[in-house]
Amino acid sequence: MTTRNFFLTLALLPMGLMAQTWTLQQCLDHAKEHNITVQKNRLSEQDAAEQLKQTKAALFPSLSFSMSQSLGYRPFQEATIMVQNGMATSTNNKLTENGSYGINANWTIWDGGVNRKNIEAQKVQNELATVQTELSLKSIQEQIAQLYVQILYTTEAKRVNEQLASTAKQQLERGQERLKVGDLAKADVAQLEAQYASTQYDVVNSQTQIDGYKRQLKALLQLGIAEPFDVSAEEMDDSRALSPIPGKQEVYEQALFSRPEIRAAELQAKASDVQLNIAKRGYLPTISMNAGIGDSHYSASDDALGEQMKRNLNGSIGLGLSVPIYDQRRTKTAINRAKIAQTSAALDLQDKRTALGSSIENIWLNATSAQQRFISATAAVKSQETTYELTNEQFKEGLKNIVDLLQARDNLLQAQHNKLQSKYTTILNTQLLKFYEGGEITL
Repeated sequence: MTTRNFFLTLALLPMGLMAQTWTLQQCLDHAKEHNITVQKNRLSEQDAAEQLKQTKAALFPSLSFSMSQSLGYRPFQEATIMVQNGMATSTNNKLTENGSYGINANWTIWDGGVNRKNIEAQKVQNELATVQTELSLKSIQEQIAQLYVQILYTTEAKRVNEQLASTAKQQLERGQERLKVGDLAKADVAQLEAQYASTQYDVVNSQTQIDGYKRQLKALLQLGIAEPFDVSAEEMDDSRALSPIPGKQEVYEQALFSRPEIRAAELQAKASDVQLNIAKRGYLPTISMNAGIGDSHYSASDDALGEQMKRNLNGSIGLGLSVPIYDQRRTKTAINRAKIAQTSAALDLQDKRTALGSSIENIWLNATSAQQRFISATAAVKSQETTYELTNEQFKEGLKNIVDLLQARDNLLQAQHNKLQSKYTTILNTQLLKFYEGGEITL
């Protein structure tokens, strides 16, 4: 590659990056893998899986090895007597060394079934961690869809403002020509200049809003400040706003089985039941077993190290029974608190169901009312376009004054924005109803 071609490639590379656009599906797919909230919830799933392994391991015995080495020094004592394994050994050595070794095992054979219930409780927590990940993913998808539709709406509104700005510029140029021939007052031209400046402001303001929405969308996608980003902001057909709207009752019935917030509340209620069961088992006895093997040696002994280790080798095994009689009300308090948590979880589940129904009904009302407004706004736009075109032609002929023209322009602008707002509100909320019903968001 020549030097010239190399620098030409570098110059064209940013242009290629700037041309990159993201569809809604690409945004949703990217968020599934890169959004930090979702990733942290997946880490919580892994942590819960590790806790389950540890809880299951508690069913088995524990095994440990211990070793100690010690030196003793008694400079002013003529003889040292050491008792070890029931045997007394006397030595005149002022410096002595002692070593002991042991292998110990402990096993809780029966603790009222608490250990197995702990496994059941942890399995519920694992399910809950998975549902929390799904819940965060659903929330991110909903936020992305809202921002994406907002960008589409504002982009189309900007196109309307640009068209009006173009018309306002033509009107200003026409007005300046009429001013030169004395056919229009200077004050009227000043109003045309103000109208043109206002339309330019509307265009800039629309672009500012678009940039703000894109910034929020980039943040959800975890894209850096230096990464180029744009969306595929193609104008959506008006027929999309006339699609059938799902019934709110049907959506709610499906959402009760598919929405993660409901499943999370149900799992919390299930977890509270298990915790109450565990608390009640505090009244039951515990049976445990322990065993051990020990050995030692002592430098003051006349026997060789191997002989000492052979003679001092010892083993033990024991069985323990612990029956709770009075535990300072700990078990009773645990049971009462578990009952309170159980009632709270039931109330939380009921509240989640009510909140879900309210959200779905609100989305449904937004969709249906926006669809009706869209139908009315479509007719209003046609009427205002005709009025504005007629007023503009009459203004050119001197049959309408500047006030009539500006009023017709404002009416058309308001009608167009009402149509766009109702159109995209209908599309967004219709998609959200399908999303709550268990489907995917598609634009």
